[in-house]
Parts: sequence; structure tokens; C-alpha cells
Amino acid sequence: MFSRIKKYCDDLTYEFDTISIERKALLGNIACYIISKKNAGKPINMVYICTHNSRRSHFGQIWAQVAAHYFNIKNVNAFSGGTEATAFNINAINAIERIGFKIIKMNDDANSIYHVFYDEIQKPISCFSKVYNHLGNPKSEFAAIMTCSDAEENCPFIPVVEFRISTTYDDPKAFDNTPLQDVMYDERSKQIALETFYLFSIIK
Repeated sequence: MFSRIKKYCDDLTYEFDTISIERKALLGNIACYIISKKNAGKPINMVYICTHNSRRSHFGQIWAQVAAHYFNIKNVNAFSGGTEATAFNINAINAIERIGFKIIKMNDDANSIYHVFYDEIQKPISCFSKVYNHLGNPKSEFAAIMTCSDAEENCPFIPVVEFRISTTYDDPKAFDNTPLQDVMYDERSKQIALETFYLFSIIK
């Protein structure tokens, strides 16, 4: 793992006490799902869903894959999707770059594909905006993690999902083009990272 990211991840583990009891209980439900798949020797497929698949759902996808690697939880496959496709937002991209991720833009489409690297050996995380049932996402035996209230309301039914839970986060988009833009994107990324690391830390 890149040294800057490793240091960031190490620091997260000292902040678990800042998560509320109620929030820990919610995250514990996701951990239980992961444990059940792990004990059954099955792949652990997690799809993070937000309306536009542009910000929070990508944070979820990235941090879940990194947390699985950090805590050595095998067979974790993190994905993201939305109720509509837009693009991986540049402010979200910049936020994870500031942490130390290496990002390579693979094409120049309006909805470009980005490869996000966090380790010298591990394969990159592929990020681009897509609907939740995109061909590249799992079609069965997966957990749907709803990261925004809009997606929860606009996606009342997801076929063949094994486990569905809502872990909503405030949208940093509200601060686009303001003096607080970078601060709020960094804050949201860290919140999602912290909670994701907590839930993976309790998997035995």
C-alpha cells in the first residue's frame, strides 16, 4: 500500500470512538453480512448506490476495497452504481488524490473511466458512473449499500439483492464552487472511510 495511504488508514483506526453507538450498530449489520459470506467461503460483493454515482458511492467503493486489503479480508469485490449515470465528479477525484491515491484517466469521454491505484501490487479500482444494474456489476448475491436518501427513495426495489441497507451521507455537492468545496469533499471522504474501516475492523 502506498505509504501516504497506509498512514491515513492507520490514523483512521484511532478515531473509531468518534462514531456514535447508533451508527456503529448500523455498520455492524453490514459486518454481519460480510462475516456470513466469509464463513460460507463465498465472494463478498458490495454495491454502493447513490443517485448519480458521482461522489459518495465512489467513495464507498474505493474505501471498501482499501479497507478489505488493509484488514486482509479476502474475496471482497466493491462496486458502485446509481439510479442514473453521469460522471465521476472531479471534486471527488481531487479529494482522493489529496490522500495519496494515484489516478489514471483511461479515456476522454464525457463519462471517463478512471483507474484508482492504492498499492504497488494490487489491481486498480475501476471508477466511472453507471446505473446500479450495469453489466459490470453483480446480478445476484450482493449487498446494496445506499449512500444517499435520493437513491433510497428512487430505488425502492433492487432485484435479487441479498442484503440492503441505507447508510446515508450528506452530499458534498452542496459546496461546489464555494470556499468550503475542498474541505467538505475531504470531510465526506473521511467520514465514509472511517465508517468503512470500522465495519471491516470488527470482522473476525
